[in-house]
Amino acid sequence: MAKSSFQVARLPGFSTVALLAFLALYVPILTLVVYSFNSETTMGNWGEFSWKWYERAWDNQAVKDATLRSLIIASFAAVFSTALATMAALGTTRRRSFKGQTFIYVMINQPLMVPEIVTAVALMILFGLIKTITGVHGLGYLILAHTAFCIPFAYLPIRARLEGMDLTLETAAADLYASPWATFRRVTLPILMPGVIAGLMLAFVVSLDDVVITEFVKSAGQDTLPTYMLGQMRRQLTPEINAISTGLLVITVVLLTAFFLLTRKKD
Repeated sequence: MAKSSFQVARLPGFSTVALLAFLALYVPILTLVVYSFNSETTMGNWGEFSWKWYERAWDNQAVKDATLRSLIIASFAAVFSTALATMAALGTTRRRSFKGQTFIYVMINQPLMVPEIVTAVALMILFGLIKTITGVHGLGYLILAHTAFCIPFAYLPIRARLEGMDLTLETAAADLYASPWATFRRVTLPILMPGVIAGLMLAFVVSLDDVVITEFVKSAGQDTLPTYMLGQMRRQLTPEINAISTGLLVITVVLLTAFFLLTRKKD
């Protein structure tokens, strides 16, 4: 008699627990989206459906400046962190195992294991010293901070893609006297590209949504959209914040959906 396999979904109460988990996750988000269309200023009262808060956010010059700054930082951080993560992934997968490989892997993924506020304080102290010594200020410090924090997020999908790649084509290219650079450019990189794009998008989303590191590293007048929203919430909470949050939510969902489609494996 064949033994039936154990399935968590068949346990008593599984559906109820799953439903409660989904409600806890998505009811707050749904409430945020719904109230972003509320015409009333007080979020406890529902007036009528309105685009007023989206229009007000669109006409707010401070929101525009913070959004542009966030996109610039996230774009540069995503590109730089993905380039570094690609080199790190190639260096840790396309070679034989070596002593200290696990240590290198741990160091690359250090921002994922250390509390973010520790990384933020460390970067604040380091950049503070550099500013004092050099007298150089600017947005570059935020870009460097976001790049350092985003490297492991870009590294993981790229490494996963590399580990799933067959070496046959690269070996064939080498047998045909292709140089290592030509093999990488014409064989490895095209096959690796879905992982690179996935890592780029994931790093972009992480940088775009970051608050803690930005709050510690930024100088006056360098608010990103999340830190601008945090500042506004400390003064007065209005549905305009709901509208901005909904816009960020849409961007994040679109990018994460694309990330899922790029990284899922075909049967």
